[in-house]
Amino acid sequence: MSNVPATEATSDFVPAARNRAAVPKLLVLILLLSAVVLSVWALGDELTLTKLAARETAFRQFQAGYPVIVYLAAFATYVTVTGLSLPGAVPMTLVLGWLFGLWSGILVVSFGSTAGATIAFLLSRYLLQDFMTRRFGDGLISFNDALRREGAFYLFTLRLIPVVPFFVINAAMGLTPLRVRTFWWVSQLGMLPGTVVYVYAGASVPRLQTLAEKGINAVFTPGQITQILIALVLLGLFPLFVRVVMKRFSRIL
Repeated sequence: MSNVPATEATSDFVPAARNRAAVPKLLVLILLLSAVVLSVWALGDELTLTKLAARETAFRQFQAGYPVIVYLAAFATYVTVTGLSLPGAVPMTLVLGWLFGLWSGILVVSFGSTAGATIAFLLSRYLLQDFMTRRFGDGLISFNDALRREGAFYLFTLRLIPVVPFFVINAAMGLTPLRVRTFWWVSQLGMLPGTVVYVYAGASVPRLQTLAEKGINAVFTPGQITQILIALVLLGLFPLFVRVVMKRFSRIL
């Protein structure tokens, strides 16, 4: 029999178990970081509108010959870009609007962006939670408090306000006890207005070259863009307004 006290044996075992549990996470994290580095290196600036506009004829020809493959490839690429928080989501949204048209473009971008956001949410929760909690632990307290008070309304508001980067929302929400299915359907609804605006912009331009030269101004004037942003902000504040009204109404009853 061993002469090592039970308490010492237990204290020696726990760090070893933690180290073994951390190995798979570390390997997955290394693979993901490698995938991000390779994707950025391979794509470079290929997802810019200028580069994509130079291939618009090839896009149309390939789409006409292999429509199903184009839809699947576009969806998978969009999920990868948003899931790994790679640059290029906005140009891709405009291009997919131009390529597929309004309604098909909305379907691809909406479900692709939500799937990618959910992947980023899960990566933050299961791979980066310890690091993020140690790094931003104090800042997460108020974030969690707001989520407990407002629930899904809080996430819905963050999704509707365009000044909040989506990759920040995905990572931060992964550190909360929010359910995955709640994150998915609230994100699906909350990102839809912005998706419609950008896909409509892409679908309204006959040539990518025009979009590359003028950007979203090819569809909307600066005044219209300002109005759209104001409308999105007001739409983001609407859930909070409903929340306040519901609380006061419940007190009256």
